[in-house]
Amino acid sequence: MEPMQHRTLGRTGRPVSVVGLGTWQLGADWGDVSESDARDVLETAAAEGVTFYDTADVYGDGRSEQIVGRFLAAHPDDGLVVATKMGRRAEQVPESYVPEAFRAWVDRSRRTLGVDRLDLVQLHCPPSAVIDDDRTYDALDALVDDGSLAAYGVSVETADQALSAIARPHVASVQIILNAFRLKPLDAVLPAAEAAGVGIIARVPLASGLLSGKYDATTTFAPDDHRTYNRDGSAFDVGETFSGVDFETGVRAAQEFASLVPDGLTPAQAAIAWVWQQSGVTTVIPGARSVEQSRSNAAAGRAAPLGDELLEGVRRIYDERFRAAVHDRW
Repeated sequence: MEPMQHRTLGRTGRPVSVVGLGTWQLGADWGDVSESDARDVLETAAAEGVTFYDTADVYGDGRSEQIVGRFLAAHPDDGLVVATKMGRRAEQVPESYVPEAFRAWVDRSRRTLGVDRLDLVQLHCPPSAVIDDDRTYDALDALVDDGSLAAYGVSVETADQALSAIARPHVASVQIILNAFRLKPLDAVLPAAEAAGVGIIARVPLASGLLSGKYDATTTFAPDDHRTYNRDGSAFDVGETFSGVDFETGVRAAQEFASLVPDGLTPAQAAIAWVWQQSGVTTVIPGARSVEQSRSNAAAGRAAPLGDELLEGVRRIYDERFRAAVHDRW
């Protein structure tokens, strides 16, 4: 088996696998995932060479962090890097993002993950005013200085927010949506991050499953699944669900994408490989609900360079189906 490729995660200086694991679904916020199944997903990822795990304090109200923390404790010498996120336990207004709140959120995640120092803490899609405020970074620097966290980053919704964070001297990483249906970060964000030495963590690589090619126009999802309740953006930014694209348009585009996938890869694997093979991307964090998904996603980190036919096809599909609707929104 070919080894998983690794890259340095920006200013953390830590090597991480080009395919990581997102663990929102392990918190059972949408769909039931038992702790045993969650642990199997994590153990499978580790066995396949995944060394980067992304969680948040609000996933399952801490359940995801607890499960990841127990998994981390069982692998003390495997070089695993765990990133968590903070800031969505309070109202999403600038007044919520104060040093006292940062301290409380960080201490809670340290307890929940069972560590003295957090590897990487990301502000969890805060308002733009928070990303642009010098005081935000003063407060985060203080938490690094006292040993509570090793590094910090920002998870963002828009390219402008990413560029603002990248310009800050101590931001280690930026997490942003990037997939074959969301190409905006290729324009300015990835080049700026690469030039600054800031890591890029790419989320939603399958456009909430659309790029797996397994959905059709009649596909439905459970009531507690964000693919049902957040299609209009009523719970959080609509760009997090199907990358903000129209579902039926996305289904048709996913069929076109699948027709371009080279032999030996599934559409999902090709979509994941497309992300990490973009210059400037450090790691991509697909989620997984089963051992099979976890293993298949990790295998995408060993994919050969994708050919021009697929790369040109992605551009064509985006320009024809999505650019006018989504490019300037995020």
